[in-house]
Parts: sequence; structure tokens; C-alpha cells
Amino acid sequence: MSGPEHSPDPRVRPAGLATYAVFLTMGVAVASWASRIPQIRTSLGLDPSQLGLVLLAVATGSFVILPIAGTIVQRYGSRRSLTAMALLQTLALCGVAIGVSRGVAPVVVGFFLLGLSSGLWDVSMNVHGASVERRAGRSMMPRFHAAFSIGTVVGAGIGVGMVALHVPVAEHLVIVACLVSAIAVPAARSFLDDVEAAPGERNRRTRALGRWRERRTLLIGVIVLAFAFSEGTANDWIGVALIDDRQTSAVVATAGLAWFLAAMTAFRWFGVGLLDRYGRPAVVRASAAAAIAGLALFVLSPGAPIAFAGLTLWGAGTALGFPVGISAAADQPEAAAGRVGVVSSIGYWAFLGGPPLIGYLGDRESVVRALAVGVVPLAAAMALAGNLRRLPAN
Repeated sequence: MSGPEHSPDPRVRPAGLATYAVFLTMGVAVASWASRIPQIRTSLGLDPSQLGLVLLAVATGSFVILPIAGTIVQRYGSRRSLTAMALLQTLALCGVAIGVSRGVAPVVVGFFLLGLSSGLWDVSMNVHGASVERRAGRSMMPRFHAAFSIGTVVGAGIGVGMVALHVPVAEHLVIVACLVSAIAVPAARSFLDDVEAAPGERNRRTRALGRWRERRTLLIGVIVLAFAFSEGTANDWIGVALIDDRQTSAVVATAGLAWFLAAMTAFRWFGVGLLDRYGRPAVVRASAAAAIAGLALFVLSPGAPIAFAGLTLWGAGTALGFPVGISAAADQPEAAAGRVGVVSSIGYWAFLGGPPLIGYLGDRESVVRALAVGVVPLAAAMALAGNLRRLPAN
């Protein structure tokens, strides 16, 4: 990278720390409420199909906001957008806490607001993360996403502790709600301005919704979708595949998922140097190839040892695709918000459609064989990786 990005700016370091904080906080929040789903189900007396419909409210909230999230962030800025969503997420968590004892309706409303606030929070922090990355002059986005992954581990650990200590769901979620506001709102005050162009240029922003017509942006969205599909199906189905198809114990199955997440988180943190050395297209192609090899090892493995070797490659290969796609979408500051919104929206389809697709195929074959379908989008990502080449900042 060259130009003003390399100029010393005392604001970059605190802005980077603030970005780590909001990624970490979002991870903690997501894992915290997710860790209490079994208790929420029991309190409300829901059967599996009813629980599925209730949880659909989260996805619905995200899909309502994501198509227009770029427009909102471009208009109001990532600082104000994230602050508002942190406060909304605090309210949403409190709503779920109230609903656990009051009935299904408040829980559904709370889950919808959780999805909505998480969707706009996600775009806001990614737009700001890309701005920090540009001004720092080095790759940072994978490490921001590693902070989110660490947050999910912390949130899940807190959830385990709360369950073990018999802390009621309502009290747990209210504590997390207060934590969200206490960390995210002050952190957002250290955010940089999103648009770095000269003042005369700021008045010529293209409407963010128009980014849906850009070929490069849509193809980057497909790349992000491929890696999101790989990550999402792993999170949802590794444990089931190890238990049902490899006859491992529940402990080994849980360890398998933890192993995948650890490999992914570690490579997000330590793999950023590869991007600066070899460039985005080469690294993403190699990442997709590693994920395909790992997935193949996992699917074809006769037992746990080879399966875990496959999980290592699968997790490491999956690590960089999503954050690199976000960075590529945000290359040009004046278009970053709209393009990140488009790419995030396309990527989130994987999290919505992946689990039911694997479940459908798993009913007809086996879960472990169904996971092999993930090779197809990863191969597409390899073919499309050239679209990740850096654009000049206008």
C-alpha cells in the first residue's frame, strides 16, 4: 500500500483497539444468548419445530436490515450506527430476559431486534475496521474477526459457568446487556471518520443501494458466501457428524468443534502476514484449497485422528475468506459502506440456507457425506478470487 495510509496518525491505534473491542463484544453477546437456548426452550415449553420458528426471528431481523445497512452506515457513519445498535441490542437482550418468564411473544420480539441490531452492528464495525486497516497500511481485518471468534469462546464459557451455577436466564442476559453497552458505546467514541476523501468528494457519494448492480461487488459476495457456508456448516454439523457417522463420544464431538474453531481463530490472527506478502487472490485460492482438502479428509476419515487432521486444515482454510472479502469490498472509502452491506447480505444467506440444506441431504445420505457439498462453493471461490485484487483508493 502507498500514499497517506502510511502517514503517522495518532488516532489509528485507539481506533484499532476500539474496533477489537466491538468485535469481541459482539462475539460475547451472540454466544451468550445462544448458550441459553436450551433453558429458554424449557422455560417456554417449546418443541423443536416451535423453537426453530422462534429462532427464525433472529435471521429475519438480520435479513430485514442487511440490504439497507450500507445505506444507513453511509448516511450516519459507523460511529453513530454502532452506538445505536449497541443500545438496541441491550434492549433486545432485556426483552428476551423478560420474555423467558412472560411468554413467547416478548422473546420473539427480542430475537428479532437481536438479529436486526447484529446485522447493522456487523456492517458498521466492518466498515470501520476497513477504514482502520487502510490508514494503518497493513492487513488487520482477519485479526478483527479473530477477536469476534475469541468473543464467542468467552461468551460460551460464561454461559457454561452460568448454567453450572444455576444462574437464571433472565439475570444472565441482563448482565450481558449491561456489558454490551458498557464496552461498545464508549469504544465507538474512538472510531475514525469512515470517508477519507477530500471534502469536495464527499458530496458526490453514490447511493449505497446502487452497489447491488456492481459485478465485482456481487462476485466478492459469492466468495464471502462460500467461506461463510464452510464456517456455518462446520459450526452446526461437526458434532453431529462425529457422533452419528464416526461413533465418537459427545465429549470428542464437542472437542472436534472446539478444534475447528481454534484452528480458524489462530489462522485469522497469525495469517495476516501472508496477505501483505502474497496478496489477496493467491492467499484466498490457497485457503480454499486447504479448506477443500481438510473437508475431504474429514468426510473420508475412518476415525477420529484423521478427522481431527481434516478439521485443522478445514478450519485454517476457512479462516481468511470472509474478512478478506470484507476488506476487498471496502477498498474505496466513499463506496465502502454500500459495498460491505451488499457483501455481508450475500454472505449471510449461507448462514440461513446452509443448516437446512445439510439437514435435508443428511436425511437422505449421512451428515458427513452431506458436508461434502461444501466443496462446490469453495471451488467457485477459487475461480473468482481474482476479483479480490486491491482497487486504488479514490
